Amino acid sequence: MPIEVGSIVEGKVTGITHFGAFVELPEGGTGLVHISEVADAYVKDIKDYLKENDKVRVKVIAIDKGKIGLSIRQAAEGGGRDRVKMKQQFEDKLARYLKDSEERQSDLRHSLDAKRGGRGGGRNY
Repeated sequence: MPIEVGSIVEGKVTGITHFGAFVELPEGGTGLVHISEVADAYVKDIKDYLKENDKVRVKVIAIDKGKIGLSIRQAAEGGGRDRVKMKQQFEDKLARYLKDSEERQSDLRHSLDAKRGGRGGGRNY
């Protein structure tokens, strides 16, 4: 199967530079994953994410004059639905966390007030 823009393939990291990683593709060609296409987060040092001989799943994002541009980030996105589902799960977890946190703080305030003897429960000397 020839490599086309939009294809998602598996490859092997053959080299790492400060600007990206070279990946050997199944058809024998080599493409470049630019450092900005490694992860959704800011990548300061590509070696924190990849090392030589790693197997990676990449999406072909450009083919120009024999140069193949690749993206690990875009291959991992899956699809729009997966991203929406993940966002909803995160928002649900965040809402539960905030609710639990508010309940705990309320309980702590109540127990502190009880220990002090109610409002203004300072010491009498």
